[in-house]
Amino acid sequence: MAVRTAGNVLVVFIWSLAGVELESIRLVIRNPDRWMQRTPPSPQKTNPRGLNTSSASQYASSGPRRMAPINVVLGQYGWSVTYTTQSICALKGSTVQLSCSYTYPSGYASWYNVIKTFWFTKVYPVENYVSLSDDPVYKGRVSYRSNMRNGHTLTITDLRESDSATYKFRFITDQTGGKYTGDPGVTLSVTDLQVKVTPYSQTATWKTLTCSTTSCPLTGNPTYTWYKNGQIVTEKISPYSVYPDAADSYSCAVKGREALHSPAVYNPKSTSVSVSPSGEIVEGSSVTLTCSSDANPPVQSYIWYKKNGGGYQSMTGPQHVFNQIQSLDTGEYSCVAQNEMGTDRSRTINMDVKYGPKSTSMSVSHSGEIVEGSSVTLTCSSDANPPVDKYTCSEDSGEYYCEADNKYGRLNSSYVSVDVQYGPKNTSVSVSPSGEIVEGSSVTLTCSSDANPPVDKYTWYKNGASLTGSEKTYNFTTISSEDSGEYYCEADNKYGRLNSSYVSVDVQC
Repeated sequence: MAVRTAGNVLVVFIWSLAGVELESIRLVIRNPDRWMQRTPPSPQKTNPRGLNTSSASQYASSGPRRMAPINVVLGQYGWSVTYTTQSICALKGSTVQLSCSYTYPSGYASWYNVIKTFWFTKVYPVENYVSLSDDPVYKGRVSYRSNMRNGHTLTITDLRESDSATYKFRFITDQTGGKYTGDPGVTLSVTDLQVKVTPYSQTATWKTLTCSTTSCPLTGNPTYTWYKNGQIVTEKISPYSVYPDAADSYSCAVKGREALHSPAVYNPKSTSVSVSPSGEIVEGSSVTLTCSSDANPPVQSYIWYKKNGGGYQSMTGPQHVFNQIQSLDTGEYSCVAQNEMGTDRSRTINMDVKYGPKSTSMSVSHSGEIVEGSSVTLTCSSDANPPVDKYTCSEDSGEYYCEADNKYGRLNSSYVSVDVQYGPKNTSVSVSPSGEIVEGSSVTLTCSSDANPPVDKYTWYKNGASLTGSEKTYNFTTISSEDSGEYYCEADNKYGRLNSSYVSVDVQC
């Protein structure tokens, strides 16, 4: 676009991409009739962002002439940003400075006034650049400093690993399109120090400590300051060999930056075992034991131990899971945490598994035969946790059983038969058939007695004199009047004897 005013021509060049204006430049040509193109322009590549390449066409005065066509190829009119370095590796927690200088077309300085300068890492759509001074992530940690020679310095304090990014400088003038971003920027990598531990062997106590960065390498061959339990022990190039005690910790720092220590490395400590869920552990439930330990480097392996039993390696890291815990799992447990620096054992915790009565049984205290009148104890036993708080004994037809109860359940024992031995009792004689006894009929006398063991001998008596025979019955096949009299029997077993009452037998003629 060209506008002629009072003998001058204002030429405006606008570069756009997909209809979006990227950059523009304004040229004022005084006395345009006196200018003509002396040599044809050579086509050059243009940069719509920065006016960075090619040179302007050459012109010469040839006196008053009519205005000839003007071909202007955008040239490198001094739009630039020069960084002092393209990459920096800095320690976490330190302060870093990024510096640059910038230029813009000096031939048009009267039309360009720089109104804003800033550094950024984030760009949102439609060229929405976020200055670090407005970014909440950097709040209170960034500052800008400019000088009269178009120099600019960004200072970031208390560096964080999340600050690792590419930082670019941008300046904006008061003219449309008069803005510029310096590429490629400065790549900042923020690294932390770490101590790597290498045992001499699986069983050796000597360790090799190496101080290194976690990401980018520091330049040069830095000397390190080594610390033991927070106190300086040596200044030397890494690695460093030590024979650590269980309570020792080691850290390192780059000499000259002693305030920026690496995290300390040390044996596992404060190792403990916790049980989940908390509270009472009931048989059949799921229980998890967790081994916790404070260690750097992190714990490599955990070993679990049960008192009075061998240790076993946990296959699931710091946890040992009982999917359905059993009463046999009751016991005292501890764990050992191990890292490259050493080991630490937890205190023992008692895991008390609760369960209802099991293996309930009834026993008889008396050995051998139980004789009536002796002392006999029936005992109900049951395995339970907590112990059985209630026993109930029952008898069914001479067989006994018990029931054991606690808060987690109840269980009956099997039946127990108690066989009490005693001598004959309730001895009596009965006559068959009953009623009148007629001479010549058949009559049977029967002796009955309650005894345990059963009566093994019967003795019959008539009118006080014993009769022959020792059977339970005394038979008259053909009774006669001479058989009339008073009869009784005597019942015997190993524990005693007992006579029956008299029975009168009156034979009718």
